[in-house]
Amino acid sequence: MEEKLMSRKKPSFPITERLEKYLQKYNRMSKIPVSYEDLLRFSGSVKVYDKHDEDTLWIRCYYPEFEREDIDKSLKRIYTILHSDGSDDSFEFLNVDAIDYCTFGNSKPFRIKVRNVLNDSFTYFYVKKADASRIYGLEFEHILSPFRINFLIYKDTLIEEHIAGIPGDVFIDDELPLCDEKSKTQIAKQFVKFNERCTIRLLGDMRSYNYVIIPTHDFDHVAYQIRAIDFDQQCYEGNLKVYRPQFFKENYTMVKLVSDKLEDTSIEQYRREERSQVAKRLIASQKRYRELIRCMINDQISTDENVKELRADLVEFSRDIKFKKAKSMGNILKVALEFVKRNYVDTNTKEIMEF
Repeated sequence: MEEKLMSRKKPSFPITERLEKYLQKYNRMSKIPVSYEDLLRFSGSVKVYDKHDEDTLWIRCYYPEFEREDIDKSLKRIYTILHSDGSDDSFEFLNVDAIDYCTFGNSKPFRIKVRNVLNDSFTYFYVKKADASRIYGLEFEHILSPFRINFLIYKDTLIEEHIAGIPGDVFIDDELPLCDEKSKTQIAKQFVKFNERCTIRLLGDMRSYNYVIIPTHDFDHVAYQIRAIDFDQQCYEGNLKVYRPQFFKENYTMVKLVSDKLEDTSIEQYRREERSQVAKRLIASQKRYRELIRCMINDQISTDENVKELRADLVEFSRDIKFKKAKSMGNILKVALEFVKRNYVDTNTKEIMEF
């Protein structure tokens, strides 16, 4: 199914001068002491298995002893730049427990585990090859989603903070069967909202292992949220279905949950709620959004064939002929977001006038 929906390999796109200026303005650029290419020089590795002894497709990397000390120090500094003021005052309390490399997917990231030796608490961050479409995905997540995200760019290296949660595929297999009916209804609601949000901002490839489920314990129940963790497929593919999580077979259980637990009227209500929230965030972040979308309009992050295909799909899907004039993925996304904002403003204006 996915081979028909998606390209086998997505190329990496360079960061343009215009995008670099945007990133500098909003404090996304920072000089860091180690690059993605530096971490590729590991001398050995072993497979990493999960608690069920299944291959995770990550390998644990080992470096020559004469390099490891410098690498550890550099990674600690990146951690402090990402989470603090970049000083080395806390270095003695930090330990780099593991450097893992993912052998699966496009981005092939390094996952760094950093532990505080005083209390054994730990966290992760990721070192990736910088790619313009992924950076647009991260920025639009920061602007348009309910969540904020922290990342840094230096030359061709991208540093991303870890997004905590239960991977969707793990949650579907291990946690969902244990949920009560009320929780399942809430999860179905959140999947509808997540599906709508991805479609609106054209974030693709949200198969179950590319998002996490976040349970939050409230005073009388557990609340759930769904959050994307992979932004590699921002506005690249031409097939509109790639941007709708409901069409991936890995999400079949979630789609069935929606059909079992929610009436059509409820589904439409939750879709409308999510569109309204995206429109509100767009209005609240107009200056930053406009600067970012201008960068994207003048950037090439896909092929001409994909632009034409997605443009045609969106005209058919939305009945908005403005998509016909879109010449780039940036143009397409701008029309999509303006469509959502315009409908929200028109609806609210009508309600105020009727009141």
